Amino acid sequence: MFRGMDLPGNTSYLHELLNPSSPFPTRLRSGTVSGREGPFWEGLVFKRSLQAAVPAVLPTSYSVRNRFSSSAAHPAQASQSSRSPHIVVGITSPQTCLVLGGRLRTLREAGFRVTLVSGPGELLSRTAAQEGVESIAIPMRREIAPLADLVSLARLWWLLNRLKPEMTEFSTPKAGLLGSIAALLCGVPTRVYFLRGLKLETCTGVKRRILLATERVASACSHAVLCNSDSLRSEALALGLAPESKLRMLGSGSSNGVDVERFQPGPSNLRARLGLPLHAHVVGFVGRLTRDKGLPELVEAFDVILAAKPKAHLLLVGWFDAAEDALGDDLRSHIESHPRIHMTGFVADTSPYYRVMDVMVLPTWREGFPNVVLEAAATGIPVVTTLCTGSRDAVVPEVTGLLIPPGYPVAISEAVLQLLRSPKRRCRMGLAARAWVIEHFVNGRVLGLTVGYYKSLLERNLTRDSRIGPVTADSALYPI
Repeated sequence: MFRGMDLPGNTSYLHELLNPSSPFPTRLRSGTVSGREGPFWEGLVFKRSLQAAVPAVLPTSYSVRNRFSSSAAHPAQASQSSRSPHIVVGITSPQTCLVLGGRLRTLREAGFRVTLVSGPGELLSRTAAQEGVESIAIPMRREIAPLADLVSLARLWWLLNRLKPEMTEFSTPKAGLLGSIAALLCGVPTRVYFLRGLKLETCTGVKRRILLATERVASACSHAVLCNSDSLRSEALALGLAPESKLRMLGSGSSNGVDVERFQPGPSNLRARLGLPLHAHVVGFVGRLTRDKGLPELVEAFDVILAAKPKAHLLLVGWFDAAEDALGDDLRSHIESHPRIHMTGFVADTSPYYRVMDVMVLPTWREGFPNVVLEAAATGIPVVTTLCTGSRDAVVPEVTGLLIPPGYPVAISEAVLQLLRSPKRRCRMGLAARAWVIEHFVNGRVLGLTVGYYKSLLERNLTRDSRIGPVTADSALYPI
C-alpha cells in the first residue's frame, strides 16, 4: 500500500521501516540500525521516543512547502470547487467503528470525501462499506509501545503525504497522538482532535503522567479539540490539555446522537431466546465487559439484588475485551457459570435488547459521553450510571435516571432496587428520558452541527498552513 511514493531526501532505510513485512523493526528492537549497534531504544521514555520518531521519518528542517509549488503550501489552497474536501478520520482500534455509524455517511452526504483509518479488522471494512467511504488499515497498538508507535507514526505520515487531505479528525488516545503529529508534520490545513474520553482518569503514577503528556501533545498539534460532553471539556481544561478557546463542544454534546426511530419503546421477542421468563425483572448492561466499565462492582451488586428480588436476571450485552482493563479469569468464570447472568457476546444491533430491560446500569469509571445511556433513554428505559466524567452528562438526575458514585456495589444495588420496586417511577422516568433525547440528541441534529462546524473550520483554516515555516523535530512536539 505504501510503495511507489516519493519521499524527500535520503530515505532508503525508510522504505524498509514502513514495510509491514520488513525485518527492520526486529533489528531496531535489538539495537542495530543502519550499521549502528547498541541498545539505542531501550529504556527511553515515551516523549523521547516521539522525538526520535520525527527525524526517523522526516529530515530535521524539511519544510512543508518543499512538497508543493511556490503558489501553495498544500493542495487545499487550490480551488475547492474542483473537488470535494477530503477528510481523514482516524481511530486506533476497529471496535471504535461501533460509534461511527451515521457520522461518516453524513459527512460524505454533506460533500466530503471521507477516508477511515484504523487498525485492521472486519469492523473496519464492514463500517466503510455501510457508510460508503474509503478505508485504510494501519496497525496501532492500544498500549504504550514506543517502537511500534514509531512505525505507526511513520506510516500515518506517509499516508497523509499521499492523500493530502484538507482536514483530519483523529480520536482515541493512540490514533489521536500519532495521527495529530503526522497531520501537523504534513501541513494538513485543518486538524481536529476528537476527545472521546480520558483514559488517564483510571491510571496512576508514571503511566498517568505519560498519558497526560500525550493528550497535551495531540491537542497542541490540532487546531481544535472537540469534546463530546460538558464535563469532559471541563476536565480537559482543568488538566491543561489546551486553552479554553481551543476546547469546543457542539450542542448538548454526544458524537453521533441517537437514531430515535431505531431505538424506541416496543415489544421484543428476545426474552424466550435468551432464556428470560416473561415477567422477570431484567437488569441490563451494554458495552465492553471490562474493569473500567464497572463490571466487578455490577456483578457484586447483582448478588444483593438477587437476594432481594429472587426472580431477577442480569443481561450483559457485550463481550470480554482483551484490553489493559480486562476482567480477571475468576470473574469471567463466575459470569459465565452464573445461572442468572446472561451474556450475549458482540451484538451488531443492540436496539431490540434494550426493550427486554427494566433498568439499564452503566457503573463506569470514565466516559466521554456514553452512547448506550442515550440509546437506553431513547428506548424509554431509566438508567443508573455514575457521577464520573461524561456519564453524569447523560442523565438528568431523578428525571431520566439515577446518578451514583463509582466503585460502590451497595450504591448500585440500592438504586436498582428502588426502580425495580416502583413500576410507575420507572415508567415516568422512561417517558421523560425519551422526550429529553428527542429534544437534544436526535442524530440528525447532532451530526448536522458537526458538518456545519467542520465546514466553518475549513473556511477559516484553508490558508493558515501556507504561513507555517519549517517543521522540525522539536517544533512538532510543542503547541502550534
